[in-house]
Amino acid sequence: MNHLTSSYTIQKEDIPQLKFSKTETLSSPIKRKLRSHYLERATQLGNLLKTKVKIYFMDSTNKLISVNTTIWAVTSNFVVLKQGITIPKHSIIYIE
Repeated sequence: MNHLTSSYTIQKEDIPQLKFSKTETLSSPIKRKLRSHYLERATQLGNLLKTKVKIYFMDSTNKLISVNTTIWAVTSNFVVLKQGITIPKHSIIYIE
């Protein structure tokens, strides 16, 4: 995915300092369904195999940011990382 190559990579510990938009980043219902599927899969990999994934998401200024991390849980509104750090689900663009 070429448009994801220009993301700004941060450390997981820097996420709490970010501000997130209140709006959904993915306009397509199909893409939102796929995102949920990939998040569930990444959560299983994180819990069973301690596998890290790369999460691409948007902040409130529409800057594309990525983080390499393990997903611990997914709720209806948030992705939960280690140390209780969360990313709003609606801000996530892609998981690899």
